[in-house]
This record gives sequence, structure tokens and C-alpha cells, in this order.
Amino acid sequence: MLALEVIVAVGLAILIGAVIANRLHVTTPIVLIPLGVLLGFIPAFRDVELPPETVLLLFLPALLFRESITTSTREIRRFIRVILLNGTLLVFITAIGIAAVGTWFGLPWIVALVLGAVLAPTDATAVSELAGSLPRRQRTVLRAESLINDGTALAIYAIAVSIAVGSQQVTPLTITWTLVVSFVGGVAIGVALGLVGSLTFRIRQPLPSNVGLIVTPFAAFLVAEVVGASGVLAVVVCGLVVSRIAPRRFQPEARDQAQSFWTVTTYILNAALFVLIGLELQVVVRELPPSQLGVGLVFGVVVWIALIVIRALFVVLTTVIIRSVDRRPYQRTLRSTPRGLVIAALAGFRGAVSLAAVLAVPVTLASGKSFADRDLIVFVTTVVIVLTLAVQGPLLPVIIRWARLPADDGVDEERTFAELEASRAAVEAIPQIASEMGIDDDVRDKVIAEAQKHISVLEAVASDEPDEETTRHKEQYTRLRLAALERKRETIVNLRDQQRIDDIVLRRIQSQLDLEELRLTGRALE
Repeated sequence: MLALEVIVAVGLAILIGAVIANRLHVTTPIVLIPLGVLLGFIPAFRDVELPPETVLLLFLPALLFRESITTSTREIRRFIRVILLNGTLLVFITAIGIAAVGTWFGLPWIVALVLGAVLAPTDATAVSELAGSLPRRQRTVLRAESLINDGTALAIYAIAVSIAVGSQQVTPLTITWTLVVSFVGGVAIGVALGLVGSLTFRIRQPLPSNVGLIVTPFAAFLVAEVVGASGVLAVVVCGLVVSRIAPRRFQPEARDQAQSFWTVTTYILNAALFVLIGLELQVVVRELPPSQLGVGLVFGVVVWIALIVIRALFVVLTTVIIRSVDRRPYQRTLRSTPRGLVIAALAGFRGAVSLAAVLAVPVTLASGKSFADRDLIVFVTTVVIVLTLAVQGPLLPVIIRWARLPADDGVDEERTFAELEASRAAVEAIPQIASEMGIDDDVRDKVIAEAQKHISVLEAVASDEPDEETTRHKEQYTRLRLAALERKRETIVNLRDQQRIDDIVLRRIQSQLDLEELRLTGRALE
């Protein structure tokens, strides 16, 4: 019964938090974490903890898959050097740097390394939630980095925990083999499962096809974990493969269902994680001895500052080195402004992956003794996560405004270009298609006239400086069409209320009208 109560409470917290965040014009994590803390004061929820296996096996595959199928593979290729450096080398440096800070606070070196591995990766879901106002370039680099660095950090984490627990003998050879299997195996399994999962696109029924798509990331994670590879990398690579294949093979109705499903599901999972982080904060505070609360809080703040400093130094140094070595004209077009580098340095958010990893640290060693300072590193990790989400999160929009980054209108320009090319190709093909299908000439001419009118509008918009009249007509056309759509909605609802049409008819027509509104306003699901 308690599980049901938790589900209802978390759901209500998400709903209330979303409303409050919208009213206050802040991101939802800033509201959801305090709501989670408040839930922890309810006696029935005082012992509710976030099981690490739930995050690793349920939340993580779904959230990472969604992130990978919606990211830009072209932008990843453009900035692959920075993404790989941040997703691998920066993770190693961060883990070692935080371990050094941990030893300064009295932790044994290997326990400090566990803490460093836990906090080394940035969180993809937190980046998407908090960095949504960034231009496409910075947002893509941060998202891609967050997708990759989880695999690197978890490989270091597994090695550090094995040494700390003493469950197996670790040598340089075993460490190298673990890293190779983790990376190479994860990538290989991701490609294989992505190709296999894409076979479900050939199923003509939308619902079974989407069931196959939903199962795919979990299957990739499962296979990778069974063979000792990185489940995170397997899911990410699987998503990238699927994103390349889906546009050609996925059926339109199935694609529409999938967009709606993943949008709602990942929103709920993402928001639930932030509420559960707030709940977990209550638990770790109670489990830590009162004498260590002050030290743990100072420890957490110092580690949080160290994470920002390490990332800032790495971003500056790698930028200087790359610009000194690579002076190609193309490379110059990829350079960020100094203020853009400040944003990159401060946008390293920690989240669910770090919390799940630290909660998964064993309670006892192989010898039967308790894991030294486990409660302290759990507390420090939670403090750092809360600080990155509650302090860095609200600061990021302010820093973005200060940075005055150039407007990123590339997506709008490319969209207009693609629509224009597609419309021209369709007009050229209509006569032949109409002839092959036996379409009457008057119907063919009507379709061509409508398409050509649409082309003339697109050509005006695509021009370097569209005239004021064209812009005004386009805005008026959109407003009038939207008003007409609203009148259509009102009419069909009245017909349903008068019992002149069935609810099934109402829903089908509403779906068509909704899609038309999304097309007109450019708010189609991505």
C-alpha cells in the first residue's frame, strides 16, 4: 500500500511543482526538490529511499534513450573532439581531483576515489531540464557529453568499488580490460541492438511497433550489463542508431504515438527523480551522525566548488591547446566566445546517475566489516547534487543573458529551406503522379495551385530581408487559421454534446485539428 501512496504523493508533487515553477518562471527541479524534502516530513514517507537499481534499471535507460534519439548527430560530429574530451578525459581528471579533496577531509584514498567517480559525470536529464535556454550548439555539446561521460564514470566507479570492497584482485591488466570491455562492448551492443530494434519499424501496426521501440533500450542495457559492458553507452549508441533509421522506416501513426509517449513518460520520470532526490536528502541527513553533519556540509560545499574549478580549468586549457594546434579555417568557425566558455564551465550539473551510484555502494566489505565513511560520501553527494540543481540552475539563465551569445536561428532557416525544397520537389512530381494515378486534371491543377502558393510564401520568408507586407500577411494568415481551427473545435464539441456525433468521431477530428495547429505554430513535438 505504501508504494501506491508514494506514487500518488510523487505525482501530486510533480503537478504542484510544475504549476508553481510556471508561476515563478523557474525550472521545475528548483521547486520539486524542496517539495520532496517536505514529503519527507510526513511520517509515512520518512523511511522511503530511492533504490539505486530503480534508477539504473528503470529510469536511466528510458531517459538516456530519449536524450539520444532527440539529439543532433550532425552537431555531435561537428564537435566530436570537445565532446570526447569532456566525456572521457575530464571524467578521469574530475575523479582524481575530487579524490584528492576527499583525502584532505580524511577519507581513505580508495573511498575518496569512489566519491570522485560518483560525482565525475554530469547528468543528461538535469542538463536538458536546466540548459534549455542555451543556443543549440552549447546545448548539444552538453547533452552529448552527459550521455558519454556516464559510461566512463561508471567504469571507474566499478573498479574503485571493487578495490575498496576487496571482492577481487585488481591489477593494471584487469583495469585496462575492464575499460576496454566497457567501452568497446557497450558501443558494439548498442549498434547491434539499435539495428535489431529498428526491425520493429517494419511492423505495420503502430502499437506493436512502439512496444518494440520501448523494449529496445532496456534490452540494450540488459545485454551490456550481462557481458560486463557499459549499459549506459549501449543505450546511448542504440538511440543514435535508431534516430538515423527511424525517419525512413517508422510509420507516421507509430511515430506520432512514439513522440507523445516518450515526451510524457520522460517528463514524469525526470520530474519524479527530482522529487525523490528531495526525499533522499531527508534520509541521508537522518542516517549521518549529528557530529558529522557540519563537517559533511562543509565537505559538500568544498567538493561542489572543486567541481566547478576543475571543469573551468579543463575547458580553458583544452580550448587554448586546440586553438594553438588546430588553426584550420573550419576550426575557427567552431570557436566559442570567452563568455560562452564561462557558460560551459558552469553548466556541469550532477543528478540521478551520481545519486544512484553512491546509493549502490555496498554497506559491507568482503571481510564483513562496514564500508568506511559510506554515510558521509552519500551525504556529500546529495549536498553536491542539491547545490548544482538549486544554485547553478537558477544562475544559468542569468549567465546566459550576461553572455549575450549570438542568436541561434539556424534551425528556423534550415526548416524553411527544407520545406521549400520539399514543396518544389512535390510540385514537380505532381503531374507525373497524377497521370499514373488517373487523377482528374482539375483536381491536379487545384493541388498544384495550392502548393505553388505555399512555395511563394516560403520563398518570401527565406529571402534575406522579407518585406513587411509578406511578414504581416503570414502573421495574419496564421492568426486567422488558428481562429478558424478553434471554431471547428467548438463546433464538433457542441455536436458531441448534442449527441449528433460519437466521442470516437470527436477524438479523431480533434487529433487532425491539433496536428494542424502544431504545424501552423511550429510547436510540433521534437
